[in-house]
Amino acid sequence: MRLDRKVALVTGGGSGIGEGAAKAFARAGAAVAVVDLRPGPAESVARAIRDEGGTAEAFVADVSKEDQIGTAIHRAAERFDGLHIVFANAGINGMQTPIEEMTLDEWHQTIETNLTGTFLTVKHAIPHLRAAGGGSIVITASVNGNVLFSLPGYACYSTSKAGQVAFAKMAAAELARWGIRVNAILPGGVSTNIGERTYRRNVEKVTYDIRMPRPWPPLTGRPATPDEVAELVLFLASDASRNITGGEFLIDAGLSLLRG
Repeated sequence: MRLDRKVALVTGGGSGIGEGAAKAFARAGAAVAVVDLRPGPAESVARAIRDEGGTAEAFVADVSKEDQIGTAIHRAAERFDGLHIVFANAGINGMQTPIEEMTLDEWHQTIETNLTGTFLTVKHAIPHLRAAGGGSIVITASVNGNVLFSLPGYACYSTSKAGQVAFAKMAAAELARWGIRVNAILPGGVSTNIGERTYRRNVEKVTYDIRMPRPWPPLTGRPATPDEVAELVLFLASDASRNITGGEFLIDAGLSLLRG
């Protein structure tokens, strides 16, 4: 699963799954554009890659703002003379609350970051991927909204993640003519810092009385690490998956088998 002479761009690359994927891409030989809303974490990851002997540069962008993410993608392609891999990973949990208590602004914030941000990332990457003769797009969706529907207060987040999978499949069909593959990953629990931007209000009103068996999740008894998820992303980015597009790939240690 080598990526020699390839250029990869990772949104949300300053931490969590994005950081793990950026480092995995670099170790596999790719030059990496680390895109994040926060300048400090983006530069920290890029510097760590360079310290290991890899090639990386940090770019700052809010994926929900077309001018910002469009500019970041264009500058990354210019800096590294092309673009072959896009990991549309940036996202937030946002506000978790009963539907009747969610404000329109809270709804928009999550949808615009997770779903609109994915659309804008893919939209502005297409010309560069097409110019390269094809490439791979991987989208971070979730078990929520696709195979899991019982977490209280997750209506907005789950809707955004279901939309990402539908978008990935539509994009896979449309972009196949140019040799561009599009796949989505569906992580379950992962140890990241996404909780820092997660907010909860009155979820006890819509909580279900569900008791999960031990260990939980069934296969490992612990959340996945970002590096473990990054291994799946690396596979989907590499030529090892050259005949795979339009797929949705669970990586949840069996969580959704017992809680749907």
